[in-house]
Amino acid sequence: MTVAGLLLGFAVLLLVAEFTGQERSPQWHLSEEEFEWIGHQVFLNECAGRRECLVHWNEGEAFPSLGIGHFIWYPEGVNERFVESFPALLAYMQEQSVDLPEWLGERDTPWAPWPDREAFLQVADSPQVEALRQLLAGTKGVQVAFIFERAQSSLAAIVAAAPDEERSLIRERLAALTATPGGAYALMDYVNFKGEGLSPGERYRGEGWGLLQVLRAMSGAAEGPVLAQFREAAATVLTRRANNASNPIEKERWLPGWLKRLDTYREPPESLL
Repeated sequence: MTVAGLLLGFAVLLLVAEFTGQERSPQWHLSEEEFEWIGHQVFLNECAGRRECLVHWNEGEAFPSLGIGHFIWYPEGVNERFVESFPALLAYMQEQSVDLPEWLGERDTPWAPWPDREAFLQVADSPQVEALRQLLAGTKGVQVAFIFERAQSSLAAIVAAAPDEERSLIRERLAALTATPGGAYALMDYVNFKGEGLSPGERYRGEGWGLLQVLRAMSGAAEGPVLAQFREAAATVLTRRANNASNPIEKERWLPGWLKRLDTYREPPESLL
């Protein structure tokens, strides 16, 4: 399936997120051009649009990050608090009949093939890694679809996990965000970037930093400037995470980049669509 066909399929089918069984969310009104814009924004956020960054291992992390969404892939024996996403992307690619590199399709284990960052850097320009990079460069549309499906499928669980008295307002905020390309981008990127906020392991000092926590931290009514509210709440949540982290790298090096990323959560210029 072509990238255009995959994206257009989402637009034509008007995929709908289910919340709790009590009601349905508004449709994600996203055109093919808007999907492409969101995918490009995610790629800029994670890789600054650089092809070589599609297979990368950040300093200070125990795992590589791959694709336009820098999906996490754990080496064998590594089990950190962050939700792993690259094996799920590979499974999604296989469902979409994407041809995987032979070495990747024949692997019996889901683990990343490099035990640590030093081992990865020694083979970063190898044919194996280049084949993986080529795969990820040629399947951006599939990766956007995967990010969309992950965000869409998480909404019901996020609403269900909220306190009873907050669920109605959170539904309203999600409805307002899914109604525009900028809001849809913010939801898709944030879930890919910092998760749903549902995993008990993704906590520092008992405080999470995922989409659920951002939605709960938003102020004002849902009919207000919801995207600005989302940016402000996300900044509060991520600053709290950095302050709670035991590793100072989060506050000293990562937080400024996180906040810069949040500032991109705006509506696209009309000239781009």
